[in-house]
Amino acid sequence: MTLDRHSPEASTEHETDIARRALAVNQANLALGHETFVADGATFVRDRDVPRIYDANHVANITASTPDEIERLLARVEAEFAHCTHRSFHTDFTTTPAFEARLHLDGYRSTESLVMLLEGSPGGAPPACDIRPIDGDAAWDAFFALNALDWSEHAARLGVSGDASVGVDLARTQMRKSPPVRYWLAYADGEARGYFNSWEGIDGVGQVENLFVQTEYRHRGLATALIHHCVADARAHGAPSGRRRPVVIVADASDTPKQMYAAMGFRPVAIKREYLKVLQ
Repeated sequence: MTLDRHSPEASTEHETDIARRALAVNQANLALGHETFVADGATFVRDRDVPRIYDANHVANITASTPDEIERLLARVEAEFAHCTHRSFHTDFTTTPAFEARLHLDGYRSTESLVMLLEGSPGGAPPACDIRPIDGDAAWDAFFALNALDWSEHAARLGVSGDASVGVDLARTQMRKSPPVRYWLAYADGEARGYFNSWEGIDGVGQVENLFVQTEYRHRGLATALIHHCVADARAHGAPSGRRRPVVIVADASDTPKQMYAAMGFRPVAIKREYLKVLQ
């Protein structure tokens, strides 16, 4: 039976499909630059060079559901992440309820991210802005300096240690994604004041990510200009959808940037959760 594309069933099927694709491009983005393999009912993302970075050492796409499958997966995780002092699982609406229930039983704590999708043109009128690609040592040095500010601010908001070396490792993981991810700096008063990145993505869906603007340069339109620029770049490099290619951004569900993204036309399509346990 063919569904009427205007029927509630067809609409639900479309929304489920776009949510799966949005989640998939974000997971592919997280895995860039790291070792990735599938085993025991899950995808493992691992990077022994940066053992403290959660996104570089985590498990996703979990299908284990029976008690035996879950035990095998958890045992495999212990073996594969012996270099880390944390365990991290990324879940979403495709994850089996039994597995998430087991994580709660084992004392994992969860945080949520809002997966948002832009299908039209971004809203807002961006001001004229000097935006340049990161394409050399001096530009990467500027990115690392801004990333240190970003990490310090993020750590303070979460109430955790702002160990500067963790910020350096976070910046290193970003650098490893380039290419295919393209990084951009926004300049004001002769210096780099913000950054963002763009990627054509997979399966017809692009992604923009990792927005930061220096505190004293916020509310001047730099973030809006970076978003417009990177959405256009992600679409320009993607085929065949071109200008209308859907673009994903992921926001901390507990933080305020999600409101700016929504005002610019990004709509929420899925929730993903990170379950984390820091080992003693």
